[in-house]
Amino acid sequence: MSDDIYFHSFLNRERLIQIVDSDLATCEALSVLLRLEGFQTSFSTDADHFGVTMERRRPDAVVINLQVGPVSGLSLLRRVKAMRGGTPVFMLVDHPQIAATVSAMKLGAADVISKPIDSEYLLTVLRDALRLDAHVGSLQGGRRAVELRGFSQLTPRERQVLQLITNGQSNKEAGRELGISPRTIEVHRARVMEKLGARNTADLMRIVLTA
Repeated sequence: MSDDIYFHSFLNRERLIQIVDSDLATCEALSVLLRLEGFQTSFSTDADHFGVTMERRRPDAVVINLQVGPVSGLSLLRRVKAMRGGTPVFMLVDHPQIAATVSAMKLGAADVISKPIDSEYLLTVLRDALRLDAHVGSLQGGRRAVELRGFSQLTPRERQVLQLITNGQSNKEAGRELGISPRTIEVHRARVMEKLGARNTADLMRIVLTA
């Protein structure tokens, strides 16, 4: 079964996306968009409700506004990352904010997306994050396996490179897809291998496939 078929036939139905935004219209619109793609969704318009839903069931991905009422979305990002489950977090900003975007990425956000939301872009990066998660974590009884050691330390670009490596692409092919040089891909590959404790590419594949 190909990655795309596997992704659409199983992952969407099993994956819960949590949306956190004080604007109810945004929550409802994103919920409809994601449900049309087959995902399960849950949304919160305040931080307290988000905390309760997180206790009830850990989501597979989270979309959080940079400001949720009086609470900073960055604090909610930290809370999700503190759970150490490898859950990808996407931050929403009502208008472009360079400093906040940098802070969010440093804290481990998978991406920062400005409103008005580009639906196709959001779905693309969300699918990529969950597809990569399928590569690095086996599913057992519907539950995600323990996070691959070191994976949480990878930058968003390193995660992209890891995905392309596990798809069997060469440095040249990966560089062409990401719009960077093969040499830069090699640097990212070396950092990925170091963080995941792989001695060579074959060892990296073994670590990923047996995680």
